[in-house]
Amino acid sequence: MAGRQPVTNGNVRTGVWFVGARGSVATTAVAGCAAVTAGLYPPTGMVTETAPFAESGLPALSSLVFGGHDTAHCPLPKRAEELTAAGVLPHGLAAAVRGELSAADSEIRPGGPQSGDMRTDEELIAAFAADLVDFRERHGLARVVVVNVSSTEPQPAPDAVRLPPSSLYGAAALRVGCPFVNFTPSTGLRTAALKDAAAASGLPHAGRDGKTGQTLLRSVLAPMFVQRALSVRAWSGTNLLGGGDGAALADPAAAAAKNAGKERVLADTLGHTPEGEVHIDDVPALGDWKTAWDHIAFEGFLGSRMILQTIWQGCDSALAAPLVLDLARLVSRAHEVGLSGPLPDLGFYFKDPDCGPAGLSEQFGQLLSFAGRLREAK
Repeated sequence: MAGRQPVTNGNVRTGVWFVGARGSVATTAVAGCAAVTAGLYPPTGMVTETAPFAESGLPALSSLVFGGHDTAHCPLPKRAEELTAAGVLPHGLAAAVRGELSAADSEIRPGGPQSGDMRTDEELIAAFAADLVDFRERHGLARVVVVNVSSTEPQPAPDAVRLPPSSLYGAAALRVGCPFVNFTPSTGLRTAALKDAAAASGLPHAGRDGKTGQTLLRSVLAPMFVQRALSVRAWSGTNLLGGGDGAALADPAAAAAKNAGKERVLADTLGHTPEGEVHIDDVPALGDWKTAWDHIAFEGFLGSRMILQTIWQGCDSALAAPLVLDLARLVSRAHEVGLSGPLPDLGFYFKDPDCGPAGLSEQFGQLLSFAGRLREAK
């Protein structure tokens, strides 16, 4: 952990570089990693801390060093205090891990492009890449995994002449040999402009759009209807959320990017896209908490029409942070053993994964097989 003494038992240290490093997810991940490392809390929600991954050679939580890019200026200790007041972090935790939060905050560099930034794409990529190299060399890190947890950006127009911010960070990661994880619905490496560079880099990468709530439930329920031969007529949903994500998704273009992944799991599992849409409403008073409601109309034997409704209420950062830590460790290990290209075996974590099945059970099976491959590569 940043803020702790270097590991002296022979373990190498691994960098985790967050894009959106002062946001709720990154802050929760840094604080949570410190809390679990210190034995203050159990690793609830971290799949990589369960038995099947024990011998897979993943970097220890205590070996992770955090840094990142952000355009925000609120220091991580202060952000952690705000998350405590909002009920996201438990009382007392921000003070208990203040040293780790401060150390990570000292490694956060200005992101971009910001308002009035006149730098070209190439200049931005070069600046981001230099930050990554500096971070890696100063800390003597074996590798750095770049994880995008920034706010959702609109999909670029087909005729756009500039790369979106997520792709600038992705390009910087590729340039200096850093694996890339896109935990957001933003473009990242999925652009024709970076296709050749990603293939030539020999780096593993994973994405996109972390599966934390409504889509997680959809990936469980949709296979159930298929397996029981029940015909889904319509599937509609509503999301109520606040915080930075709610504000970002108030933009219809950003919401459309988010909904594409939610719809994919239904189309891939059911074999068609049922009627209905997902609506996202920004409710600032909810802060980091969200409510997702689904209304499923389906047809049974002899045309009998039935309804299933679900309500999911959760804390987005507390759901996302353990997955982010899982992914950083898994992709780091994949890089260590020489894997390259997209990692479809990590589809368990994403709404819009790099190929593979859409059902959660099948995805979990793939993930366990992946853990076995990492274990055998030791």
